[in-house]
Amino acid sequence: MADSASNGRTVRRGPSFLTASARVFDLSIGQMLWSRRTIFLALVVGAPVALAILFRVLDIMGFAGMRVGSRTIQGPTIFGIFIWMLYLRFIVPVLGVFYGTSLIADEVEDRTVTYLFTRPIRRGAVLVGKYLAYLVATALVVLPSVMLVYFAVVPIGGGGLAGTFPALLTDLAMLGLGLAAYGSLFAWIGAQLKRPLVIGLIFAFGWEQIVMLIPGYLRRFTIAYYLQGLVPHAMPQDSTVSFLQSVLRDVPPAWTCLVWLAVIWAGFLLLAARVVERKEYVLEQ
Repeated sequence: MADSASNGRTVRRGPSFLTASARVFDLSIGQMLWSRRTIFLALVVGAPVALAILFRVLDIMGFAGMRVGSRTIQGPTIFGIFIWMLYLRFIVPVLGVFYGTSLIADEVEDRTVTYLFTRPIRRGAVLVGKYLAYLVATALVVLPSVMLVYFAVVPIGGGGLAGTFPALLTDLAMLGLGLAAYGSLFAWIGAQLKRPLVIGLIFAFGWEQIVMLIPGYLRRFTIAYYLQGLVPHAMPQDSTVSFLQSVLRDVPPAWTCLVWLAVIWAGFLLLAARVVERKEYVLEQ
């Protein structure tokens, strides 16, 4: 650290914002990976793996595959349904809610926020460092689950892994975007509001679920709407499964989705850091 003289005294400067964020990240990542919350959420992401293994066992035993009308749904399509219906619409929001809202709220509840904020680092760096730890921790929970589902499900119905790997990379990137966007939004909610977990759950599984079924502009005020625009490749394209395609009506262009997801991510992360910098957190007795 650099020293400077002021009125005959030596003033020690704190670390830079990036250095402070990295230190908070290093402190937080281990705590997140071995917390009770992560163990619970690991069980949540294990559910699709168990379901995928069941489908694969039934396929090996010769049972008829999933059918819609007179057509059998192939493995790559089943994997796409897993990605959209289970991961993007449920698991990713759950991870965002449970981790994002707790970044600052848990420190306040545990009365450790004062210890963090008395360190010679900017308060915003605490939020950013913990947010980066959230991204890494959730990726380490989600991505292995997705890979196991991929290898279990895609070969169903005689499908092969060849040619599907680029789509898998796209799906993994979408999951990363979803975790980043939801995490920044719920980090702001956790920093700004009381009882952030309840509010986060209402947004993710109340507001988003309802307005996504309503035609009009309200769905543009959800993260799910922009993630939806990136997944048509994963959805069945046959007319016999038009009920699934109807979920993807009014799909915005991919570039529009990427731009708005980036705006949501950066905007709410900056807002969350700004709130933490300025807000006085009062510890309840």
